[in-house]
Amino acid sequence: MMTFKLSSGVPLTPAYSSISFSSRKFYRPVKLSPRHSTFPRIYAFSSNDIKVGSNIEVDGAPWKVIEFLHVKPGKGAAYVRTTLRNHITGNSVEKTFRAGSKIEQAEISKETKQFTYKDGPQFVFMDLTSYEEVRLNESDMGDKTKWLKEGMDCILLYWKGKVIDFELPIQVKMKVVEVDPGLKGDTAQGGSKPATVETGAVVSVPLFVERGQEIVVDTRTGQYVSRV
Repeated sequence: MMTFKLSSGVPLTPAYSSISFSSRKFYRPVKLSPRHSTFPRIYAFSSNDIKVGSNIEVDGAPWKVIEFLHVKPGKGAAYVRTTLRNHITGNSVEKTFRAGSKIEQAEISKETKQFTYKDGPQFVFMDLTSYEEVRLNESDMGDKTKWLKEGMDCILLYWKGKVIDFELPIQVKMKVVEVDPGLKGDTAQGGSKPATVETGAVVSVPLFVERGQEIVVDTRTGQYVSRV
């Protein structure tokens, strides 16, 4: 036992037995909710998870799966055959993956913006909440601009903080501005004729469609759907 001496020379022995420490004063137990894990869930995306519309990263670029087919040959390993479209360039390629092989997912986010106007070679989109403008170069937008009208809501796709693509509504209304009135045909047999719409695009329409009328067009195929 240790002994201390005061300045008066009187020894002082600490009374350890009279002092009590309680751990409750210094430590508070922490109760973890079973619904929350302290570790993030890790999900490995593989070729077996591929489906139409999946966004994957191949060779450092973002691609969208357009078609896929799981193949199990009589001999050899199974594989997945895909058709991919590059979000940035618009090019399509065919690529094969081994069944079960790990694939990097492309983290792509989507935001709705309204196309407001065209400023020279740029298309200007606006966020109607923040009024922030986003400009896309005409050279980066492909031929989808032929269905783009002012005031149309579109979905902009972001990858690594940059706009890489945009999506149109699946169906849009277009006004017919030019059609050959002299073209005759048997409407009962489903004849068709070319018609130019307000954006300059040409659509094959039934013979009964006339100039000034509105039609519905599928932007994915460019085909006539119905007359408004």
